[in-house]
Amino acid sequence: MLDADFFRRWMAAATAAVDREADRLTELDSPIGDADHGSNLRRGFTAVQAVLDKEAPASPGAVLTLAGRQLISTVGGASGPLYGTLLRRAGKALGDAPEVSEAELAAALRTGVDAVAALGGAAPGDKTMLDALVPAVDALEDGGFAAARAAAEHGAEATTPLQARKGRASYLGERSIGHQDPGATSSALLIAALAETAAGTA
Repeated sequence: MLDADFFRRWMAAATAAVDREADRLTELDSPIGDADHGSNLRRGFTAVQAVLDKEAPASPGAVLTLAGRQLISTVGGASGPLYGTLLRRAGKALGDAPEVSEAELAAALRTGVDAVAALGGAAPGDKTMLDALVPAVDALEDGGFAAARAAAEHGAEATTPLQARKGRASYLGERSIGHQDPGATSSALLIAALAETAAGTA
């Protein structure tokens, strides 16, 4: 069973990963976006870490809900609302339970991912964060945390040959082909942080 401390450690691992990879995320964002994805997420997750340290939510759902709310209020562009929606909706789906199972987490993340899809009007194959998140949740339901990480990383890499159909990159048309999607890449970092937390290596 996964308690609030597990979720706080997951968010800490995600914050460290985003901080470490922020320059690469911005580099990916430069040719097909606003060249601010890494810096925006770094600011957002740094704020998440600060508020979680200050408030220490007592349940898994409360950790994710607070993290999502903080991302929405501190991250500019599309990333804040999308990541914030993912975590807030997952947190609300978990409710007030002091501990949740892996299966309950997978179901809650599915709820969050569905909310992201509805908010952005996107689907897998559109060259967005969903290309990492949807296969990750599928794999988490069937094969556990390590499988979810592998699926997310593969999904992010598989966005390179796609033409963007949603988001800022879609304005470029065929020129978006050949670039790995930064949102899918940062989503894979979030899932990798989860897998590392579950393995005790975060």
